[in-house]
Amino acid sequence: MKLWEKGIKINDLIESFTIGKDREMDLFLAKFDVIGSLAHIRMLEHIGLLTASELALLSKELRTIYREVADGKFSIEEGVEDIHSQVELLLTKRLGEIGKKIHSGRSRNDQVLLDLKLFTRDAIQTVTENTVQLFHTLIAQGERYKNVLMPGYTHLQVAMPSSFGLWFSAYAESLTDDLRLLQAAYQVVDQNPLGSAAGYGSSFPLNRQMTTDLLGFETMNFNVVYAQMGRGKMERTVLFALASIASTLSRLAFDVCLFMSQNFDFVKLPDELTTGSSIMPHKKNPDVFELLRAHCNRIQSLPTQMLTVTNNLPSGYFRDMQLTKELFIPAFQELNECIGIAVFALENIKVNEHILEDEKYRYLYSVEEVNRLVLSGTPFRDAYREVGASIESNQFNPDKKINHTHEGSIGNLCLDKIETKMNQVLSEFNFEKASGAIDVLLNG
Repeated sequence: MKLWEKGIKINDLIESFTIGKDREMDLFLAKFDVIGSLAHIRMLEHIGLLTASELALLSKELRTIYREVADGKFSIEEGVEDIHSQVELLLTKRLGEIGKKIHSGRSRNDQVLLDLKLFTRDAIQTVTENTVQLFHTLIAQGERYKNVLMPGYTHLQVAMPSSFGLWFSAYAESLTDDLRLLQAAYQVVDQNPLGSAAGYGSSFPLNRQMTTDLLGFETMNFNVVYAQMGRGKMERTVLFALASIASTLSRLAFDVCLFMSQNFDFVKLPDELTTGSSIMPHKKNPDVFELLRAHCNRIQSLPTQMLTVTNNLPSGYFRDMQLTKELFIPAFQELNECIGIAVFALENIKVNEHILEDEKYRYLYSVEEVNRLVLSGTPFRDAYREVGASIESNQFNPDKKINHTHEGSIGNLCLDKIETKMNQVLSEFNFEKASGAIDVLLNG
């Protein structure tokens, strides 16, 4: 079944190529297609294109289909082109001619736009919740190890004293900025395209504000041409935000791989979280963090891939957009799996609490000695030369007492301030508006 069929048999090779993976990707959109239809038919009844009894029948059956999707009992039948066709086919089979009325005033173009936005709103909420769990894991480890010193590096050369508390909480604060970017992307998503039809509106007296309110959108894409132009742009914007989270995770993973090497010996994973070698019996490899790094690097490539598919298209709809689903939809699951495994591994990581006892870190305290001289009245440049000379002559004997008190330093991590920053970002998402509206649609 194809909604556009006019009795002409399409060449099998052409049909297979043009459908591609659309049916597979559309299964991720199934429940959102039903939700969109629930809102659309209420609007159709409001403007007189459906009767109250037809609305009741369609709404009841759509909720049945939604439960079938939720229970894993839904599929797109062989020969049915996409999710929109399958839902309409089921309604027509079960209710007769009434089922065909749900397409009035909309096109598959604005249906898929709406499905993707509803899917993305929901997916962003899940990513946000998972990222917050990772954030709290990092904050907890930052608090736990706030007094355990470690070397800080510049150019991979020993530089100045740091701490594991500082290291863990650095990645926690990075996530606050990542979620701020995701919140901005959420605002781009949270605009209703339904009613734009094929990109030029409809001669039906559609009430687009009604469907905007019913679906819990903050606003709508007012211009119907731009609603269609926004496809690809919305996905790219969200992928940039997902890539930002992935970038934080990838960098953290690289640190852990480096710090687990025997040359550093800063952290360890329990044996059951490592893998071995087929030839070297002593090996305990951090494969989990290496794969985490690889997955996150792949996610970071997705905005560019999306751009290459969509960046040279004029206004209006083009079939190129079909390929955006294959880049976009799986990204959420991949990132969520990365976040989940990172939480598990970081909760079990073990820290070496005696790193700085090694003689090779004695020059780590050179800046501390310079600062002590400055505080006693020596000009900074003279203090710098004095300490440098003692190092060159092998006379440097550091005082290893560290006293950093300013905000964000070893002795004042400002973990509470970082948590406040995260809470402020989270308060701006307003997931409750969307979920509350969807609950009303699904429960009558």
